[in-house]
Amino acid sequence: PLTPLRAIRGVVCLLVLVLTAFMMIVYFGFLGAVIIRLFSIHYSRRVTSFFYGNWIALWPFLFEKINKTKVIFSGETVPAGERILLMSNHRTEVDWMYLWDLALRKGRQGYIKYILKSSLMKLPVFGWSFHILEFISVERKWEVDELNMRRMLSTLKDPKDSLWLALFPEGTDFT
Repeated sequence: PLTPLRAIRGVVCLLVLVLTAFMMIVYFGFLGAVIIRLFSIHYSRRVTSFFYGNWIALWPFLFEKINKTKVIFSGETVPAGERILLMSNHRTEVDWMYLWDLALRKGRQGYIKYILKSSLMKLPVFGWSFHILEFISVERKWEVDELNMRRMLSTLKDPKDSLWLALFPEGTDFT
């Protein structure tokens, strides 16, 4: 049941999420995604992944220690140093954050890129982050998505760039 203490913890976590995301975009995202990118796409991705990864590392702490969430991973073993495609069910609003938890345990927290619905790319703060982090947006219509998917995936094919590409085949979270 939702108690006042749980509600307060949830609001505090949401505030930390929004404020830190804004700080990451304004102060560090611009540096990695724009300035360094003028000279090297590879190093731009490394810098962006470094800051993104440090921001992501905050969330397992908030979930597990503050909100007392027990996280159990099951299924195939995920290799730590390889480029992989993660496919997961979408049972809750925060499934994508649990993948951050997995990535942190494998030392790949800054390298997750998501395939997500295009409406999320229009959100203030987070939508800007999704563009900076090179997430791939889809309309869920292959005729519309094929060209964009091919274009975006072709920019991510350099094996020097670490990549965990996350996809939720079910689409919207389970209700």
